[in-house]
Amino acid sequence: MMTPIRFKRLKASFAVLPAALFVAGCIETPGEIAISEPDPDLVFARGYRSPSDECQLVGESAFTVDFLDDAADLVACPTGSSAMETLIAETGEQIITQTNSFSFFSLAHH
Repeated sequence: MMTPIRFKRLKASFAVLPAALFVAGCIETPGEIAISEPDPDLVFARGYRSPSDECQLVGESAFTVDFLDDAADLVACPTGSSAMETLIAETGEQIITQTNSFSFFSLAHH
């Protein structure tokens, strides 16, 4: 049989639980950890979809050499930009790597 003191402690624990869960739900979990290094030297050739496109066709550099492919374009968009969002929506491609400021995509030639 449960003693009155033990029952009160158990009851108090259940009373605190919803408040603790509510506070835990308000705490934002960190997203991907931002890269603290400065952006590497990048060689931008031109806007990818148009001359004024924020997403740029990227040429060879020490950073990009491992991501270049003869059958695809390497494209860099400012991370979080609307240009990046539309590129993802249009192509369905995933980010292959990131720097401090840019997200990179490998887009197959059509």
